[in-house]
Amino acid sequence: MQQTPPPAQQPVNEPIIIPRRLDPEDAQQALQKLQGILKRQEVVEALAHRQYEEDDKSNLLEGILHRQHESEIKDIINDLHPSDIAFILESLPVDERQAVWQLVNPEFDADVLLEIDDWARESLIKSMDRKDLVAATEAMDADEIADLVADLPPDVVAEVQKGLTDEERAQLIEAMGYPEGTVGAIMDFEMVRVREDVSLEVVLRYLRRLQELPDHTDQIFVVDRQDKLQGVLPVSRLLVSEPEVDVKEVMHTDFLTLNPLDSDADAAGAFERYDLVSAPVIDDQGRLIGRVTIAEVVDVIQEDSQEQALSRAGLQEEDMFAPVVSAIRNRAPWLLVNLITASVASFVASRFEDTVSHIVILAFLMSIVAGIGGNSGNQTMTMVIRALAMGRVTGSSAWRLVQRELKVTFMVGACGSLVAASFAWWISGEWAIALVMMIAMIGNMLIGAALGVLIPVLRDRFGKDPAMGSSVLLTFATDSLGFFIFLGLASLFLL
Repeated sequence: MQQTPPPAQQPVNEPIIIPRRLDPEDAQQALQKLQGILKRQEVVEALAHRQYEEDDKSNLLEGILHRQHESEIKDIINDLHPSDIAFILESLPVDERQAVWQLVNPEFDADVLLEIDDWARESLIKSMDRKDLVAATEAMDADEIADLVADLPPDVVAEVQKGLTDEERAQLIEAMGYPEGTVGAIMDFEMVRVREDVSLEVVLRYLRRLQELPDHTDQIFVVDRQDKLQGVLPVSRLLVSEPEVDVKEVMHTDFLTLNPLDSDADAAGAFERYDLVSAPVIDDQGRLIGRVTIAEVVDVIQEDSQEQALSRAGLQEEDMFAPVVSAIRNRAPWLLVNLITASVASFVASRFEDTVSHIVILAFLMSIVAGIGGNSGNQTMTMVIRALAMGRVTGSSAWRLVQRELKVTFMVGACGSLVAASFAWWISGEWAIALVMMIAMIGNMLIGAALGVLIPVLRDRFGKDPAMGSSVLLTFATDSLGFFIFLGLASLFLL
């Protein structure tokens, strides 16, 4: 017989604990305080060292000041959420980052390592004692350990695996087997399973025996004895239905499932489209092997957004405080490509030296043609890259997209070219130059629009990042062809 627990007794004379409010401004203010303390520590220790040089008094004073500053830093940093601690560590130079990291409470180590960006995590792991690193990793779930395996020393991974149960070890090996960028790499294994032939009362009793529900549990997964997914039971439906009803009568059989080899970007699109909080992951036999939650999806969306912003400039994510050499390796390749493309555009312009020397005003107008063509192409490219990321552009729709963009660009270009032609006539006083300006501007805008579609679509077709360096290639084409069209037309009709 089920025992009903007695009603909770209100403690007498116990202080009411008010949960600490999370506020992004807390992290900003803490960062400013920490930077002030670190700067003050540097100045004070330098003065003490200069005043007492190398005697014992200098060492004693430096030690006292150092411990005082460490205490202040501990009070600030350990009063923050792990995500805010990660933000602060990312915002500090490497040496200061490692010094502050040593003062973080060890109970936050696991959460901070999971929250911090990959480029900053590496420096933290290098500064950690092996024992502390093992302790932090052992506090993680199997799917979380799999996220860090690439950054962890092999001996630490081996040590952590020894402490896992057989089930956890199997989950870790499974999670490590999926490529980055797939659903399998972001799924977790914490979920609630029930059978369809039990009553909701049994389910409720089972849930009460758990210490807590896994994060973002909005639905319970209904499986058979072979772990094949039969349906989902929303928690909201569980709470409002009669306890005597069986699970199979109220569960949903129309639900979204993911495959572990699906793209995580596709999963993010599905979450956005269907307003999901969690989704089951099943293998090819229909067995439930994990789930994806909105927490992982938000991370995927944010990472993809950051990568696209960097890729447009031909960059990869880097530590802002890393050595200069690593920054050069990141930025130099596409800058070199940009230099080559700019040189080609200048070479094209130099072939029309006679034209420019006869009509000097062309030298001032040709930059307008190239710039407008580049801006028009960038507008189109931004829309196409976004559509590709959301899966809205396919091979069959690419040509229709080119046609649409050409029509839009022609109409916009026709209106804009009237303004440009008027300006050219105003400063030159010749209608022929204005007409050449108008035709060249429309032509280069059409080229920019066409390439704004074709460059990212073709890069995506060949398995490349559509955003990586696309703007550099577009600028090369619109500059070179813009100069060629404008100066070519001027050579034909004005000389």
